[in-house]
Amino acid sequence: MDCSICGSMPIALRTPRNLICLTCYEGAKSLITFVSNNVENVNSPVSQSNSSAKGFANAMKLVKEMKEREEMLNEKLGFLSGLLVAFRDELHSDIQVKPGNGPSISAHRSLLAARSIIFKNILEESDGCKAPPTETISLPELDHEELQSLLEFLYSGSLPSEKISKHVYALYTAADKYDIPFLQKFCEHWMLGSLNLSNALNILETSDVCPTTTLKDSAMNFIVNHMEDIVFSTAYDAFALKNPHLNVQLTRALLIETKRKNHDSPV
Repeated sequence: MDCSICGSMPIALRTPRNLICLTCYEGAKSLITFVSNNVENVNSPVSQSNSSAKGFANAMKLVKEMKEREEMLNEKLGFLSGLLVAFRDELHSDIQVKPGNGPSISAHRSLLAARSIIFKNILEESDGCKAPPTETISLPELDHEELQSLLEFLYSGSLPSEKISKHVYALYTAADKYDIPFLQKFCEHWMLGSLNLSNALNILETSDVCPTTTLKDSAMNFIVNHMEDIVFSTAYDAFALKNPHLNVQLTRALLIETKRKNHDSPV
């Protein structure tokens, strides 16, 4: 019999293709038994002297611990989601946050102060020039939807993908202005993961507002490496007129990259 596992004949020529020899069968049977025993006894002391068996048992124990941590994290997120419910249902809200346009949104002073040192200073009651309780603070640089997303993030620590993709640039700028590092990191991670030809210029322009070298360098390198696809677009014309200093930086980066490629290429 020509074994479908250890046989020397090419797989395409083996007939039938589901036959295995006795040696391979016994080996597979032993492997299945070994895995089953270690999974069942992962919490018990490992009595086998075989180091590979101990290693496998330890690996299974680690997987089990990781699963337990994941379940605990999910429970924790579920527990914290009560804050988002309080926001959406306006439970005991004590302040109004006004966007640049549209109606104000109810929020909680204590949570805003806990999430941002800037908000804390604005809401400090000790200074008579600052907003007293139950009144309104204004964030005029954000429209109603952007403000809604900002507050939702402050309450929950996350945002649905459709909201982050739509408002990421406004949220990133707001995170820098109001000193919300976690939101800034969240937006930066999303922009780095979604960097493409259609949004590279927007990401570069946004990164220039906030002092984050990683995001700006990534956008700059991407544009330089795809310069032919980007430089002849209508978006680039508008970008260059609006951001002449970034256009100069891109030109210099392109010249440096061209020199490097010419130096590295064989004569």
